[in-house]
Amino acid sequence: MSEGFEPIQPGEVAFRLDLTAAELKVTHTALKSLLDDYGHDEQDVIAVIREVLDKLPDEHSIRAIDLKREARREIRGE
Repeated sequence: MSEGFEPIQPGEVAFRLDLTAAELKVTHTALKSLLDDYGHDEQDVIAVIREVLDKLPDEHSIRAIDLKREARREIRGE
């Protein structure tokens, strides 16, 4: 290990991330797809994916995000 490196402890927040609405929807969709791809023998990974998904807004809120509208906003700089 490099000098001064402090490993992240279990349960410790490792990173904070600011997402736009479009980024949030893509992240949610990617995590749901990842969750669908894991098998029954990978319960530890499935549990972590579910923990992350639980931190995101509910499914209804995610579905309400219109990626095309958000892309237009970003282009216009809103």
